[in-house]
Amino acid sequence: MKPILVTGAAGFIGFHLCQRLLARGEAIVGLDNLNDYYDVNLKRARLAQLQENPQFQFCKLNLSDRQGMANLFAQFQPDRVVNLAAQAGVRYSLTNPHAYVDSNLVGFTNILEGCRHGNVKHLVFASSSSVYGANTKMPFSVRDNVDCPISLYAATKKANELMAHTYSYLYGLPTTGLRFFTVYGPWGRPDMALFIFAKAILEGKPIPVFNYGKMKRDFTYVDDIITGVVRVLDRIPQTSGANLHSPPVDVPYKIYNIGNNQPVELLRFIEILEDCLGEKAQKEFLPMQLGDVPATYADIEELEGDVGFRPTTPLEVGIPRFVSWYRSYYGV
Repeated sequence: MKPILVTGAAGFIGFHLCQRLLARGEAIVGLDNLNDYYDVNLKRARLAQLQENPQFQFCKLNLSDRQGMANLFAQFQPDRVVNLAAQAGVRYSLTNPHAYVDSNLVGFTNILEGCRHGNVKHLVFASSSSVYGANTKMPFSVRDNVDCPISLYAATKKANELMAHTYSYLYGLPTTGLRFFTVYGPWGRPDMALFIFAKAILEGKPIPVFNYGKMKRDFTYVDDIITGVVRVLDRIPQTSGANLHSPPVDVPYKIYNIGNNQPVELLRFIEILEDCLGEKAQKEFLPMQLGDVPATYADIEELEGDVGFRPTTPLEVGIPRFVSWYRSYYGV
């Protein structure tokens, strides 16, 4: 059985995806560079769980290592690839742009080349709701124009979609891009709002509430995200369909939103977290951050129509699960 290559395997979504795929008997090659963008100990703790399964092999490697990536594809010959490795974060891209170019552009090129020369059957890659940038029409649809990114992170994700489409057109490589909407849950990223808020509330410190609380997010529980990723991975795209702008080129390429399809006000999000923690937050109301948007809202019509799935986990279920994990992991 040829393995599935999952990049970013020690990351939040990558860890959960590897667990799900291993549970159904897949062989996994997990790649990660274990960088220090956030606590490496958390990444190592995720990785330690995966390495308990003999069907999981780990490779410590940078996507930007051209020869290393070529060697990896030659050695393991994966027939499917899920690229979740990227430099994440909107605000970090304002101060460290080269990290995004190296990982999200150079690294993604190495992924595409590996898939092309390795005759990979399907490449699924992480895009982001941030590609919608300054769009104001709600909900965000995959049929909408996304030519107005407002952060370098968003621009690299839009670039990934264009690069993948090019390889689908030139080489017939089946590719599917997934625009994730504010993913949260156990083992989450420490730079995300839920993690930041929980830590601050438990330590009696104020939490930053940007745009004076006038924010809405399509918070999506990680288990729902993973179900969507697996469904998409198992469905190799045949044509681009009406998913793209003109001209409609007939290539094996698709883009999907994966979001909860139910945007929630930030203050309601905080209220649910307060109830779970049994503590009130000290709120520090601040203006909008550069590169941020006031609202996100996913139109998931394409996802539901093609793979028959829509996320179902409400915040009232997902946040308690995160809090339970957080208290257990950190002993608080």
